[in-house]
Amino acid sequence: MLRRMVWLAALLLPLWAGAATVVTAEIRGAISPASAAYFLRALDEARRQQAQLLVLSLDTPGGLDAAMRDMIRGILASPVPVAIHVFPSGARAASAGTYLLYASHIAAMAPGTNLGAATPVAIGLGGERDKPGDEPQQGKRQSRRDPMEAKAVSDSAAYLRSLAQLRGRNPEWAEKAVREAESLSASEALQLKVIDVVATDLPDLLRQAEGRKVLLENRTHTVSVAGAATVAVERNRKERLLAAIADPNIALILMMLGIYGLLFEFYSPGMAAPGVLGGICLLLGLYGLALLPLNFVGAGLLLLGLALMVAEAFLPSFGVLGIGGIVAFVAGALMLVDADVPQLTVSWALVVPLAVVSALVIAGIGTFAYRAHRRRPASGEAAMIGAEAKALEDIEREGWVWVFGERWRARTGAPLTRGARVRIVGRDGLTLIVEPQDKGGE
Repeated sequence: MLRRMVWLAALLLPLWAGAATVVTAEIRGAISPASAAYFLRALDEARRQQAQLLVLSLDTPGGLDAAMRDMIRGILASPVPVAIHVFPSGARAASAGTYLLYASHIAAMAPGTNLGAATPVAIGLGGERDKPGDEPQQGKRQSRRDPMEAKAVSDSAAYLRSLAQLRGRNPEWAEKAVREAESLSASEALQLKVIDVVATDLPDLLRQAEGRKVLLENRTHTVSVAGAATVAVERNRKERLLAAIADPNIALILMMLGIYGLLFEFYSPGMAAPGVLGGICLLLGLYGLALLPLNFVGAGLLLLGLALMVAEAFLPSFGVLGIGGIVAFVAGALMLVDADVPQLTVSWALVVPLAVVSALVIAGIGTFAYRAHRRRPASGEAAMIGAEAKALEDIEREGWVWVFGERWRARTGAPLTRGARVRIVGRDGLTLIVEPQDKGGE
């Protein structure tokens, strides 16, 4: 019996060893709530499959602090080791990417990549941004910071330093990356013990990760990925939609489409489709903006601008409300998002066309309103004055005429023959006052 159990264990051991898996994920672009949701799902998938390692291929210019910290909390609590690989050549792990790299169990970079520049940047009213290429000394840089910015820098430096100490990496350079915005190439980062390995691709990374000891859930864990199968976790539809609408430019476009759709529905009630689509676009745009760090002054100006443009369509202000709305809209859109990453800010190239389109829409509405004001009334007493009628009988003083598809009692100061064309000049109760338009009859 014992021999059979030993034989069975020997038979299943290779199969068990071959069942090892490595889960891979990929983030390109700014770190956003969509990136965090995708990464945390990849962590759950690695945990579910009891993977030996999760490898995140990273190329980011930075991103939102809240999303970055959600990802780091996931890494620190993960029962599966996480390796972050700055890949491919030419990629970077700037700003928020540096924090993620420091938090990972295995930090790797491909040749020709870089990391660093982890200083938090103040954006919006009162925020000061260093000019590109400007590298002041640390004392001068600190002297220009206001107390709130200094607190943010100190907090970020302490956070990155704590991650460095947790993973046994260089805490002194972590401090410089935050306070002095320093950057390193892959080879320099390896030399200064900021990262663990320089790997050209995933197989090279797995080869160097084999047998490494990492701190996992307050215990030492040995990474064993030899012969492991790789399982790629792709973004699902929800995450792709979230990534799209979390782009402030896309969110702004959706908001404008929503406003235009609702305006069209108000002017043409009963069509339904513009109102329904407009409402959906407006809600999606607002949801996308809610995921971003908004500047409340910018958001207020944006909403004021939209309100003024809508008011221009209903109130005869001769363009004053519309022009004010466009100015407020442009200013609010440019101040809308507080982020130091270009991918998470509203672009001039979008704001200007939207402002021009809004101006054309307002001008078009104003033109239609002016023409409608000058147009002859289509119903009521005002529409009857000056209209043409036809005598239904010979009329000496009073008789019947045909106008607007109806018989009307009419009074005239000149005799009319049957079929004569007359013009309505007034009305006395239910009696029309007419005068001959021509002398002939039918």
